[in-house]
Amino acid sequence: MFFTKPKPPISKTLISSLHHIKLSHAGNPHHTPSPLSLLKNPSIFSINNLLRSFTNTHSPHKTLNFYSFIRKNNNFKPNNYTFTFLLQACTKFHNTVAGFQVHGHVIKLGFYGDVFVGNSLVNLYFVFGEEKRARQVFDEMSRRDLVTWNVVIAGWVKLGRVAEARKVFDEMPERDAVSWSSLITGYVRNGLLEEGVELFERMVEVGVVPNEAGLVMVFSACAQLGLVENAVRIHSIVDALSCRMTVHVWTGLVDMYAKCGCIDKARELFDKMPEKDVSSWNVMICGLATHGLGMEAIKLFEKFLIEGHTPVNVTFIGVLSACSKAGLVNKGYLYFKLMTEKYGIVPEMEHYGCMVDLLSRAGLVTDAIEFVEQMPIEPDPVLWVTILGACKTHGLVELGEKTGRKLIELDPTRHGNYVQLSSIYARSNKWEEVVRTQGLITGQNSKKVPGWSLIEAQGKIHRFVAGDRQHDRTLEIYMMLDKMNARIAEAGYSPNVSPVLHDVEEEEKVNAVKEHSERLAIAFGLLVTEAGECIRVVKNLRVCGDCHEMTKITSMVFEREIVVRDGCRFHHFRGGECSCGDYW
Repeated sequence: MFFTKPKPPISKTLISSLHHIKLSHAGNPHHTPSPLSLLKNPSIFSINNLLRSFTNTHSPHKTLNFYSFIRKNNNFKPNNYTFTFLLQACTKFHNTVAGFQVHGHVIKLGFYGDVFVGNSLVNLYFVFGEEKRARQVFDEMSRRDLVTWNVVIAGWVKLGRVAEARKVFDEMPERDAVSWSSLITGYVRNGLLEEGVELFERMVEVGVVPNEAGLVMVFSACAQLGLVENAVRIHSIVDALSCRMTVHVWTGLVDMYAKCGCIDKARELFDKMPEKDVSSWNVMICGLATHGLGMEAIKLFEKFLIEGHTPVNVTFIGVLSACSKAGLVNKGYLYFKLMTEKYGIVPEMEHYGCMVDLLSRAGLVTDAIEFVEQMPIEPDPVLWVTILGACKTHGLVELGEKTGRKLIELDPTRHGNYVQLSSIYARSNKWEEVVRTQGLITGQNSKKVPGWSLIEAQGKIHRFVAGDRQHDRTLEIYMMLDKMNARIAEAGYSPNVSPVLHDVEEEEKVNAVKEHSERLAIAFGLLVTEAGECIRVVKNLRVCGDCHEMTKITSMVFEREIVVRDGCRFHHFRGGECSCGDYW
């Protein structure tokens, strides 16, 4: 036989294992035949049922061992279903050699033309990353069904080859919800979020009711885009279709609203959920923390514990982040200890990051450094970035210098490290050091992540970069920007240009700050929305200090709520104040 032979004595080992497996789909013990009787005179149905049971356990290799044994001792003749279970087992424990051998057996016993076996082979080769073999099997199949095409789409999606998946999708003679949701998944997982949302809407237009996977993925796309108009539109479609609301769909919906800046709506939906799992609680706790509602997040976590749920590592990321946002240093230490000692969760980099952020926000920068230096794992450079930001905020020039130099040694290509260090020097009027640091940027060929801001208005997504003049309404946007600048200046705003290089003329400094991407997005929002309407902006980078101050005053002068999701958190600007308390 082509499989590894089971260790003798096979009969005792096998019989012992079989006594613990229920063979019927319903798990009815009355439908579980005696393993001894199966071995004496097994039917094809009984054998296949055993193979399926082994495949669904944590030891799928037993499927192959049992097949080898039964072929040798009972002269067993398999059918097409037999091979689907064998191929599933090979896929589950990723045994390439066994997969090739089963394929050979399929051909030898005349099952290569069977559509069920063919589908399993195509899936197996995609899972193994053997796309050429998968394509060959697909091309040689004499008959294909809808599942065949769906397997190919899912295979290309697993490999991150969305263009190939779309090509197959367009060639399909018919499509179902699985076909659409698989391609939507491909778009979303590869960052093509707008394409994923558009495809979902197209699916609904042609009359296909989305399944759970499609709903979860489109919610994820909207969440990542962070644009509330998208979220509301998709939610209304789901309501109109009366889609089946599983706990995963509910959780995705809550997460979508939280990440689109509508934390009150997210909480409302969370409270309405007929049932919740741990993921549901995690999403709500993390959402509250991200919006700066630390105390509410902690209260929800306490309720979570009272109701008897067991937290996981993600739960504590949300809780520790909440402590950081609320400035609860002692409570943060308490929960960190609870996580490790009571629940046995080994801290990951995200947990350490939350603790460093907690200490840094509280001004305990030296404690934060000691915490990092005592970590049992190699600290991520991001932790030092957090400390460097705290040095800038708290005016700790010497500590900032030391941390900045360490960061540049760790990652000389990260542009932001130089900018932060340069900003610390600029605040202390150390212009020679500013120039030297700026020179290092050129010398090290550092990578700068381009900043952009998004705003959704009138059914379209509008994207801006600093100094952008590509928009169709550029002239009107800059006129509104001038109006904004005039009114906030009257209210006492003065641009903070200290981080800008000292050898740049003062007027150029002011203009450089005034044309940041979020300002253009806010100006456009004021231009196209109704008076009193909330303006929502998504920014890929951390908002700069001057734009943060400008947005606070703009919210007061124009009597608007402005919600900005930057690379760190949500900022809710109302009446001249920000939910972050000027620390982010």
